[in-house]
Amino acid sequence: MIHYSKEQLQLLNSRFRANLINSCTGYKSSNLLATKSQKGITNVAIFNSVVHIGSNPPMLGFILRPLTVKRNTYDNFKASGYFTVNQIPSAIIKDAHETSAKYDDDVSEFAKTHLNEEYINEFQAPFVKESHIKLGCRYVNEYEIKENGCLLIVGEVMDLYVPKDIVHEDGWVQLDKADTTAIIGLDGYALPRVLDRFSYAKPDQESHSLLHGS
Repeated sequence: MIHYSKEQLQLLNSRFRANLINSCTGYKSSNLLATKSQKGITNVAIFNSVVHIGSNPPMLGFILRPLTVKRNTYDNFKASGYFTVNQIPSAIIKDAHETSAKYDDDVSEFAKTHLNEEYINEFQAPFVKESHIKLGCRYVNEYEIKENGCLLIVGEVMDLYVPKDIVHEDGWVQLDKADTTAIIGLDGYALPRVLDRFSYAKPDQESHSLLHGS
């Protein structure tokens, strides 16, 4: 096993250190965030930091890097108040990855990839047509992480679109059946598979499988 102390980490090549720290924390969610500017230019960008914030009301969050450079996604949802979160299936990982390229704000990543805009029920921001699970969100708030200048963005889930056959009777969504990928670090993509699901854990009681009946 390799051991890196704090001092040793600081001495590493910056790209090596970024890959090391970003990947060692585990699998991350893979999502495309889509927005539209006031000029009508759409934007879609890959994010590996979308997390659950709460279910009542339904809210999610994601990390935005410091605003020391122009962030089209941020500018768009701050102006319009809306964005969409679209899970990434395996068939579109290359196109999804290419949305991380830095285009000018008058260029849509949809036009530079094989991804397609989809408008559902007059929601103000576009969805990604190729995604199997899509969330329409309203910008709620942001919180500065003072230690590094990043922002935690909080959004309220206004609309959820999910295939009916992957939602269990208790509301649990089986993501592997939607071909949802995960991200390792900044540029690695994986297909997780469900091993099991267990009953609510209680003290001194053995949990049982909810998928295999034992």
